[in-house]
Amino acid sequence: MGTFSILVAFSVRLLLVLLFLPFSALDKILNFQGAVGQAKEAVASRRGATGLILIGLFVEIVMSLGVLTGIADRAAAFILAGYCGVTALLWKQFWKPGDFWAGSDSRGRGLFWDFLKNFALAGGFLLVTFGTGAATVEAFFADPLASSHPYRLADTPLRP
Repeated sequence: MGTFSILVAFSVRLLLVLLFLPFSALDKILNFQGAVGQAKEAVASRRGATGLILIGLFVEIVMSLGVLTGIADRAAAFILAGYCGVTALLWKQFWKPGDFWAGSDSRGRGLFWDFLKNFALAGGFLLVTFGTGAATVEAFFADPLASSHPYRLADTPLRP
């Protein structure tokens, strides 16, 4: 049962980061100029847009690996939660097209669902960060870079 439990724990974490690693990161690498063009929607300068894409690549790769490996996984998940929120606010602005009530296939409605999905994903990362109960929140603030030891099989409580 131990191997199965580890496999389930890993699979859950993989599902959380799968959007970023490999897919979004690989898309940014293979279509770098297109990604910079999209980033220019949020910042006018090409240098700023390139910087945003490079920061995004770093977050998507390094933080996803942190969540998967359990190395500073709570801090990595916290950063990914913030990343999901920021990207929703910068690129999923459903209020801008002005066609939200125009029909079920309006651009605003499509962006609205993407906006909500980003925040739902942020909630999943915050579960990794803080755990599932109020008692585990203090442990994160006491040592934010500590691992949650996601693949430990013992039932001993985590050290704060």
